[in-house]
Amino acid sequence: MTPRRRRAGAPAFPCARCGRTVRRVQGRVNLEIRCARCRYLIYDYPRAAAGMIVMKGDAVLMLRRAHAPRIGYLDLPGGFMEAGETIEAAARRELREETGLAVGALTSLGYFWDRYHLRGFGKFPTLNFYFLARWRSGTPRAADDAASAEWIPLARLGRPGQRLAWKHMPDVFRAARRRLTRP
Repeated sequence: MTPRRRRAGAPAFPCARCGRTVRRVQGRVNLEIRCARCRYLIYDYPRAAAGMIVMKGDAVLMLRRAHAPRIGYLDLPGGFMEAGETIEAAARRELREETGLAVGALTSLGYFWDRYHLRGFGKFPTLNFYFLARWRSGTPRAADDAASAEWIPLARLGRPGQRLAWKHMPDVFRAARRRLTRP
């Protein structure tokens, strides 16, 4: 059996079953939480998130992050799914919470892997589902996790050196460009 490696500085928290202090450790493939006392084990499964590219002409609705991680970086409307919520409902809820906007029909762009850092827990994998939508009316109002909202031409997004909140975002922009150029 492969030995478990404890990550230096890994946050500690109580075991969900017996209360003993446990840490996330590197397993054979992914991080896991294992209790030496009661043998409780949970794998560090990815967390599902949903987001949206809202188009107004050739421009994309982009937000500036108001909170950690990555305060001030450009981000797309989106966030973590809630229990029992569909992916589409999560994307619509996040758009409404962060901008006040609602959109009509959605087109799926696909899913994109990334990592998220949660203070006190560390980094964990995320599975990010995105949709493409067209703006119809209304002015986006930055709210919730957004400090500001702005329309940026899609052609300018995803270039090297931009302060994008997440590594997967250039892939999302490429997917949107492909989808928008299809007949």
